[in-house]
Amino acid sequence: MSDTAELKFNGNTYQLPVITGSENEQGIQISNLRAESGLITMDPGFKNTGSTQSAITFLDGEKGILRYRGYSIEDLADRSTFLEVAYLLIYGDLPSAEAFAKFRQEITFHTLVHEDIKKILDGFPSNAHPMGVLSSLVCTLTAFYPKSLDPNRSWDEVNLSIIRILAKMPTFAAWSYKNEMGHPVIYPDNKLDYCSNFLRMMFGLPTDNYEVDPVVASALDKLLILHADHEQNCSTSTVRIVGSSQASLYSAISAGINALWGPLHGGANQAVIEMLEQIKADGGDTAKFIAKAKDKNDSFRLMGFGHRVYKNFDPRAKIIKKAADDVLNKLGINDPILEIAKKLEETALNDEYFVERKLYPNVDFYSGIIYRAIGIPTEMFTVMFALGRLPGWIAQWKEMRENREPIGRPRQIYTGPQLREYVDLNKR
Repeated sequence: MSDTAELKFNGNTYQLPVITGSENEQGIQISNLRAESGLITMDPGFKNTGSTQSAITFLDGEKGILRYRGYSIEDLADRSTFLEVAYLLIYGDLPSAEAFAKFRQEITFHTLVHEDIKKILDGFPSNAHPMGVLSSLVCTLTAFYPKSLDPNRSWDEVNLSIIRILAKMPTFAAWSYKNEMGHPVIYPDNKLDYCSNFLRMMFGLPTDNYEVDPVVASALDKLLILHADHEQNCSTSTVRIVGSSQASLYSAISAGINALWGPLHGGANQAVIEMLEQIKADGGDTAKFIAKAKDKNDSFRLMGFGHRVYKNFDPRAKIIKKAADDVLNKLGINDPILEIAKKLEETALNDEYFVERKLYPNVDFYSGIIYRAIGIPTEMFTVMFALGRLPGWIAQWKEMRENREPIGRPRQIYTGPQLREYVDLNKR
């Protein structure tokens, strides 16, 4: 197989190197194309453009494969924990027992935040969207830790920034919810594990002794693992391109949170619940909406079914389906919305129309069900996504810095007016 591709234009032939990855993915290297030919490539949305070479996540949508650092998502979700997966993504290998104990202890030590940050939180109105609050609080860390502004400091300083954001993100996420509810904030309880601590800060009150359900904590841990990284998506690419300017880790993560906030990216599981609410308000007739989904002339679409990347079953959905069943069975919730979801799921898994088109329930479908079941409001769903995606963002930022990648600077094809003569204001 040739290791170069040829481009012919205006009678000239240009040799373009072909790069092959460790899973035999291939890409044409066009970095010098403009210098040699004057041409650029056009790819709106960068759907077919590789922006980097990365050793973090492998994704094969055709075969339904997702791996972090070479480990299958199935093994990690079944046998690991979110913090262990975070270590794997950020540092490249699964930790030894000693290394993991140190990592977990460091994160536990940094869960508390400066009390002045609480004053900033108090300045947000209660109707502020939790994602806006979260991104703002993350960015404030640059003020409280000014040494973090320089990503070229010693590794110990950079690693301390990584530990701090991992430790404080659950606190910020829970506090963004408390702000919306108008409730007093709950401080971290470092006797608890990562997910249990977060759930207590979310749902506890200063006057009660909130008991975390281990089934709920386990389901949340799996959800965070499944969302931890997903290759070069919109928010991850945002983190890398902001970081390429040598912006601080906290600034890049804050930018990633804002990119995730968009409904075309992180809002998919919220759209699932809104669809279920729509069906309930219409009377709850799932057969009617299944028929609408099949009608190509009807604008209605089933949210949470199929995936733009996975052309087969979303491997994450297989894992989280069991967690969703466990949560619903344990909590014994009688919710008409969740009953509608079960009916839609049963139809999609057995109806020939959906099976032929591989329109299976995806991770967003099941995550929305779990979040609703444990009492997390829909506007907090994207915050939960950000909490899970944090290790991937950190790993991608760290890899980009270690690879000394150049500042991101896409090209364009200009389509505006050509040179025009300026006319003075009094003559127009």
